[in-house]
Amino acid sequence: MTEAPLFDDPHWPRAGRWLSADALGSAERVGVGIIGVPTWRTSLSPTGAHATPAAIRTAVQRYGTFADGAAWPSVADFGDVVEPDGDGEADALDAVRAAASRSDLVIALGGDNALTYSVARGAWRGARPDGEGGDRIANAGLITIDAHHDLRDGISNGSPVRRLLEAGLDGRRVVQLGIADFANSEFYDTRAREAGITIVRRGAFEERSLAEIADDALEVAGTSGGPIHVDVDVDACDRSVAPACPASVPGGLSAYQLRRTVRLLARDPRVASIDIAEVDATRDAADGRTVRLAALVVLEAIAGYAERIPAAH
Repeated sequence: MTEAPLFDDPHWPRAGRWLSADALGSAERVGVGIIGVPTWRTSLSPTGAHATPAAIRTAVQRYGTFADGAAWPSVADFGDVVEPDGDGEADALDAVRAAASRSDLVIALGGDNALTYSVARGAWRGARPDGEGGDRIANAGLITIDAHHDLRDGISNGSPVRRLLEAGLDGRRVVQLGIADFANSEFYDTRAREAGITIVRRGAFEERSLAEIADDALEVAGTSGGPIHVDVDVDACDRSVAPACPASVPGGLSAYQLRRTVRLLARDPRVASIDIAEVDATRDAADGRTVRLAALVVLEAIAGYAERIPAAH
């Protein structure tokens, strides 16, 4: 069934109607750059996550641009990486690097969690406010919001954190938020600890304030002052709000906890990039609740960026 067109109100500007990167001048920068990285081919479970970037772009237009205390920044859409899996991973890395070189904050729309490897590497290469070249992985930081450690062997949506560690990321600057019982194994939990990763389990979100959790994560990931990548795996959420995430479980984070945590993290100027992963738009509930949550995560990240400084780009 075809959905009715959205009501047009000149006094209620809709989100998602951002610039095309093609409309930017060759040297022009924006506050936030959007890019689709629809990884899916190496997923450990069947997924249609490659359909999700387009679904998020459609869903985000259901919402407005007004967020209390945040002046809406400039946003440009850098399009999608055509084939980001396998040999195309290098293309994804380069595309994210190009977007990061022209944006203060890059938001990558996944795709399964395999995208985290290329998005983080690309953003760290593109985020060079000091004018230095190179990967910058040696002083970068990583924060994941995820029920899982993602430290498996091989190349899949279960391995991006391990791959980043092997590429040179210091585990002492990795923080994993929302790690869930019964969603991991002792082997991978031990691997995380031995790598020096800071683990914040699901229960901490009921025992501590979200501001404390975010502040502590930023302090650890940002120890060296380098760029921070935030991986937002929506399957950290309760299955009632994220049925389109194959690995979401009952008892996960609430939609509010996810949204608020992302906004708090995005406020920090060291956060150079955010990815949104593990939503399979082809398996969503009839009301589209998971894709809509992912769309709102995008908007929370933009609002968090806008709160960094007055009159952001």
